[in-house]
Amino acid sequence: MDKKKTAVVAMSGGVDSSVAALLLQKEGYRVIGLTGKMINSESALSVISNAKRVADKLGIEHHVCDVTELFKEKVISYFENSYRNGKTPNPCIMCNQYIKWGELFNYAVNELGADVFATGHYADIRYDNGFYKLYPAKDEHKDQLYFLYRLSQKQLSKTIFPLYHYDKEEVKKIAYEYDLPPKDSKESQDICFIQKPYTAKKYLMDKFGSKKGDFIDILTGKKWGEHQGCYQYTIGQRKGIGIAAPYPLYVIDIDAEKNIVYVGREEDNYKRSLRACDLNFSYPIKTDEFDAFVKIRYNMQCKRAHIRIINNCADVIFDEPVNSVTAGQSCVFYDLNDLHLIGGGIVSL
Repeated sequence: MDKKKTAVVAMSGGVDSSVAALLLQKEGYRVIGLTGKMINSESALSVISNAKRVADKLGIEHHVCDVTELFKEKVISYFENSYRNGKTPNPCIMCNQYIKWGELFNYAVNELGADVFATGHYADIRYDNGFYKLYPAKDEHKDQLYFLYRLSQKQLSKTIFPLYHYDKEEVKKIAYEYDLPPKDSKESQDICFIQKPYTAKKYLMDKFGSKKGDFIDILTGKKWGEHQGCYQYTIGQRKGIGIAAPYPLYVIDIDAEKNIVYVGREEDNYKRSLRACDLNFSYPIKTDEFDAFVKIRYNMQCKRAHIRIINNCADVIFDEPVNSVTAGQSCVFYDLNDLHLIGGGIVSL
């Protein structure tokens, strides 16, 4: 009998990664659970404890990899510095690049002998014309390609996503059927190192303190009022500005150096083009000019655009204007025909 292949599953104690581990076990893999300790906190210990409960229920090994130092450097410091510089970060994308498919992936392969590395992400990997490519998952509401564009061919070649052909309700149903401990757990939070009721705004205020600055009209230069720090705002924001105006005001631009938040009307918030740098392509592309569908944030519909690559930056020109082009966010490219992931970069405006 062939030796069982080893699948190491990145386990958070949540429904998705728990069901991923179960499905691989049912497929005949020797499954090992691996949990990254991201921060030194009660919530981090709770994640480890929940993952261990699931591993015990499934009768599999469970390992913990302490990545607190790297997480602080690559995710938390990046998050804080982005806001300090008037940008809006994507911490999950950096966590995937440096932590999940960095430290944890390497630990899984080198220390635990993984043949494959698995997570509870909703995405599909296919081998096509000599390259591994990421395709949308069945559940379009949970599709997570946007967060995976920085993965390399080496990483994709050893990764599997067991949930790609399930939707979220089916995954929850499996958790109930097999009485997995996290079956009643809520969705994981966007920013894992900021636990509710603590908010990102409060976190940044505690980190940087109050720094009084002006709200300035982007068109007229009129001063609308004052704020307590430009790092509390993001482009496209409407709520929480706190200015009484005859029409809704939106954050249009941020000058971190001068601590100015520029505001304007909704129509001032649209652009036809942007530049994205620090590019990463999922597989080698043969041209430096192409059309693609583009997302500039996770929860938006794809928009068609023309892309021109120059010196590891991309000039992106949209067929029609898009709102809230935000420095620091990721601009991700998808194939026009089948929506597979091509690559992306960081918006620099």
